[in-house]
Amino acid sequence: MPTELAALVAELRSLRKYRDLDLPEETVRDLLEQELPHYRNERDALKAVRQKLHNIVAPYLGDPDYAAAALQLSTAQAAGPEQLHSACIDIMGTHASTRERVPVLTEFYTRLFAITGHPQVVLDLACGLHPLGLPWMHLPPAVSYHAYDLHRPRIGLINHFLGLQGLPQLAEQRDILVQPPEIEADLAFFFKEAHRFEQRQRGCNRTFWLSLRVRWLVVSLPAADLTGHHSLVDKHRQLVHDTIQGLPWEVTELQVGNELLFCVKITP
Repeated sequence: MPTELAALVAELRSLRKYRDLDLPEETVRDLLEQELPHYRNERDALKAVRQKLHNIVAPYLGDPDYAAAALQLSTAQAAGPEQLHSACIDIMGTHASTRERVPVLTEFYTRLFAITGHPQVVLDLACGLHPLGLPWMHLPPAVSYHAYDLHRPRIGLINHFLGLQGLPQLAEQRDILVQPPEIEADLAFFFKEAHRFEQRQRGCNRTFWLSLRVRWLVVSLPAADLTGHHSLVDKHRQLVHDTIQGLPWEVTELQVGNELLFCVKITP
């Protein structure tokens, strides 16, 4: 990496709002390499990069106190299943993406897996706090659950939770757009992220989805905005169908709560 670019990467990663997240260098470098050629002066380019970082990190969606959440999960795990469910719901409620799924968790996974079957190997892409829904998924005891996210503290919490469940700690800090997972899997979750991928790099979803070595890709997108006043159904349905246009992939669509689910059966 050229010295000038390395200095800009370090500067952005050390900003107060991102310092504790320990964002991957490749994420910041990728954004800089995209934006710098489009601006005559560095200041405008950095402004564009900061805006994209804000959209990617999405601090406006909320986060728990990760150390406190880990302790809460440990205490609940020792107390029994009912207490664990309650703790998971409490922590998922701190993030807008998982909070609105909480009232329909049982229906959500029942309907989803009725289409895809219960996977043995899972990729949870840009996972957020979604892995805390594991108690409602009823996956096989020997499931391999690979989770990926940009936030290092979040990955630490998820690995702690996977360990409490007796599962391998397979959560990993990774920019999946820059470095897509190469693991073969039965199913990949890609929840409430495809529209933000488009904001980051227009058209990138198609290349990313094609890179995945999975039998099923389950894409979810909001059916309405965060206020609940504006429907996004047509817009997000179009995003999915534009992304897979011309590919021999079958799509089954359903809606659970405020979430559109596109169960995409991947065929070579």
